[in-house]
Amino acid sequence: MKLWSFICIGFLLFACSKDDGTGTIAPPKSGFDRGAMLVNWADNIIVPTYTSFKTEAESLNNAATAFTNGPTEATLQSLRASWTTAYISFQKVSMFEIGKAEEIRYRNRLNIYPSNTEKIENFIAAESYDLALPSTIDAQGFPAIDYLINGLAGTDIEIVSFYNTNGNAQGYKNYLGTLTETILQLTTMILDDWNAGFRDSFVANTSSSATGSVDKMANDYIFYFEKSLRAGKVGIPAGVFSEQPLPENVEARYKEDFSKQLLLTAIKASQDFFNGKYSNNNTTGESFKTYLDFLNSIKNGEDLGSLINAQFNAADTQANELNDNLALQIETDNTKMLSTYDELQRNVILLKVDMLQALSINVDYVDADGD
Repeated sequence: MKLWSFICIGFLLFACSKDDGTGTIAPPKSGFDRGAMLVNWADNIIVPTYTSFKTEAESLNNAATAFTNGPTEATLQSLRASWTTAYISFQKVSMFEIGKAEEIRYRNRLNIYPSNTEKIENFIAAESYDLALPSTIDAQGFPAIDYLINGLAGTDIEIVSFYNTNGNAQGYKNYLGTLTETILQLTTMILDDWNAGFRDSFVANTSSSATGSVDKMANDYIFYFEKSLRAGKVGIPAGVFSEQPLPENVEARYKEDFSKQLLLTAIKASQDFFNGKYSNNNTTGESFKTYLDFLNSIKNGEDLGSLINAQFNAADTQANELNDNLALQIETDNTKMLSTYDELQRNVILLKVDMLQALSINVDYVDADGD
């Protein structure tokens, strides 16, 4: 009897998640409702977030139409307001590069920066371009609009003149309209696909394999956090991957007081998704956090889900210390940008190494810069 009790206790200890000095060891995943997590992701987060963004994309397109129909300082300012609202909203959908969004290279088409301004000017002059071509991704999306409404000149009067008295004013109007129409068209295409059947196949694919929805979403989410947020918004302009800082590579380069707000929005959106927070209220559902809690995932004696949330908070706190103008922050005190990068990098390790190991999910993308 004593021997049998010892064996049972030993089995229970082995089955519990524990830290072996290198990471977490997760017990079998049976029992957690992966389907409920997929339903929460689709119905309460992804589809509602795309729906909200589509509304903002429509407003942006309408504001661009009003401006091109009557270019004035007032309509320019109204267009800028719609652009900033839509750009913030985009930060909340950018991580969902799955399904149709992956197929059409959605994130790249809407947010590759810095823009190639020479290419934009050449397209406008030639009045010939195909924005579906991969070679045009650095001449479209929010960064290209940023150039056309904030970067053409130093004053609003001068910018408006490009659309009124410039020799190719109609070319500028046409290109701006094409950019906003493309954002709306691509967003509508993705949302329609979710509503037309992709949602059902997504939530039904509960397989714990490389082709399962949970595994794919986990990889897409972490790829976004590592490459687009950590590296794109902070690391690259701060010079982490180059011999010197590249302040001209910040997001929203021409709207100089806006780049920090985009970064903070992206950090919060990433944390909200980790916690399964609904798009339109503070309710939370099944998520990576509840999955880790179910598995009792521990790292260095602490709850892994709580560690990840604490690191999100640390990154947010550090990012809040930055200047609203990230280019100016880099030029005056780049150490704060590098500290923000370090805080984000700590969560890359927790998410990409510890969380994926706990969930028994393999990384499906090539890592070019290490963990």
